Amino acid sequence: MQLDTYLFYHGDCADALALYQAAFGAQIHTLVRFRDTPDAANVPPEWHDKVMHGVFSVGPNAIMVSDGQFGQPRREYSGFTLSIAADDAASGERVFTTLSDGGDILTPWQSTFFTQGFGMVKDRFGVPWLINVVHPEEAAAA
Repeated sequence: MQLDTYLFYHGDCADALALYQAAFGAQIHTLVRFRDTPDAANVPPEWHDKVMHGVFSVGPNAIMVSDGQFGQPRREYSGFTLSIAADDAASGERVFTTLSDGGDILTPWQSTFFTQGFGMVKDRFGVPWLINVVHPEEAAAA
């Protein structure tokens, strides 16, 4: 059995993937556009370049993504947070700053009693992220 994460972007998926590549070096493994599907003739022309299905990874972890289905209403993400384990405070802060651009800072980047770097943000696509330094030497120094 395997548990996977699947995020829907309602038309902004390609931009989200570019942000994640810049923020933490996400590797894109699969990117299927609506124009490339057998049902492309039934897709509105303005959705032909949208992402029907994609897969990106950060380290060993894969996340599936899509622009969703045309005509569906945009929904707020709720009930979960994606967590990034940074090796050190500098790289964690860089990821946090990149994800914060155009987004909403929920908990500012800071040193805490348990680590040298911690912060929470909703990126400009509404995806909630928790960035935390987990490298033992950095965390112990807090």
